[in-house]
Amino acid sequence: MQMDDMILVSIDDHMIEPPDMFDNHVPAKWRDQAPKVVRNDNGVDEWQFQGSATSTRFGMAATVGWPAEEWGFDPGTYSELRPGCFDVHARVRDMDANGVLASMNFPTMAGFNARTFNEGEDKELGLIMLRAYNDWAIDEWCGAYPGRFIPLAMVPLWDVDLCVEEIHRVAKKGCRSVSFLETPHVQGLPSFLSGYWDPMFAALCDHGMVLSLHIGAGFEVIRRPQEAPVDHLMVLACQISAITAQDLLFGPTLRKFPDLKVALSEGGIGWIPFYFDRIDRHFENQRWLHGGDDFGGKLPSEVFRDHILACYITDPSGLLLRDRIGIDIIAWECDYPHTDTTWPTSPEYTWDELQAAGVRDDEIHKITYQNACRFFDWDPFAHTAKADATVGALRARAADVDVTRMPKAEWRKRNEAAGIGVFS
Repeated sequence: MQMDDMILVSIDDHMIEPPDMFDNHVPAKWRDQAPKVVRNDNGVDEWQFQGSATSTRFGMAATVGWPAEEWGFDPGTYSELRPGCFDVHARVRDMDANGVLASMNFPTMAGFNARTFNEGEDKELGLIMLRAYNDWAIDEWCGAYPGRFIPLAMVPLWDVDLCVEEIHRVAKKGCRSVSFLETPHVQGLPSFLSGYWDPMFAALCDHGMVLSLHIGAGFEVIRRPQEAPVDHLMVLACQISAITAQDLLFGPTLRKFPDLKVALSEGGIGWIPFYFDRIDRHFENQRWLHGGDDFGGKLPSEVFRDHILACYITDPSGLLLRDRIGIDIIAWECDYPHTDTTWPTSPEYTWDELQAAGVRDDEIHKITYQNACRFFDWDPFAHTAKADATVGALRARAADVDVTRMPKAEWRKRNEAAGIGVFS
């Protein structure tokens, strides 16, 4: 097997939603109240909803086209972005250039977990816009290129019954997962252990959908020093996945719902062997705490493997310990267009790590696409022949795609001259 023979399916990427995304999906009665992009007094494009700017901007979330020296938290304008961030046609071309067959995309303007709609005062309006968002994401973004995107939706966090309704609704559209808070209690919502979310878990099980818990919304579960730099957030985010796993595993959730599937999106895998050692030893040594049948005759690590998909971008130590983790629960991510992405050299980066860890060909296929496709119950070859799905085949048809990183000013000059990223 050679690098070009790999098939890559990424289950963690993001889109910078275009300003016209709501046009076709909000009923006329509420169209003038839909979220809108406004260029503020500082020359920054920002989403506004219910009278105020949203809490999410696309600055650091859309750096894929810029040189590293221009990375930062400062937002920009659409015309300064690589078009693949917000234009689905350009995105697919960028996927081809990177040898990536398929991608699951998390939101940006609404937050990974619908916080824009959750934080608004008018929840009826928030629900209308959330459903419109899901319709756009499934019908337009994913629907534009069947077979290239795994559909992902959001749910209204303020009402679990509405969550259930939305899961049933989007399941009929072919949605395979919902994005949710990894530690809802730190946002003032009921915890996973509370039982409040059980109807939502049941609905997900009814449709075989995956609960995708993306890092980034649970930072407050760690009490950081006031002097802590932003590095703490970016480095320690993956460790929060262990806290999330603990809530699900030692709470009642996974025992109540034996069919529930959970993806720890961008949580990495290197922490898992130690966590397994710790929880199994704890379970055996501290049986007096709970009794011996909490996990149905299994070790906690075995229950973890029954329910949870562990996802990584780059993790050389984790790959060396893949047998301790479980080769069937490891999946790969690209993270386009964030600062962590390996685009446009994901195949090279991934291949080198796999080879350094001595990963066999059959294991490579599991990690790069088979595990994810099985877990999300998504057929990678329903629209693309296997021979056309490889890194080599995809790149061959995208040889003309320019993958050069350019300063924001250069993107603005080129895009505005071509009328790209200029929305009226």
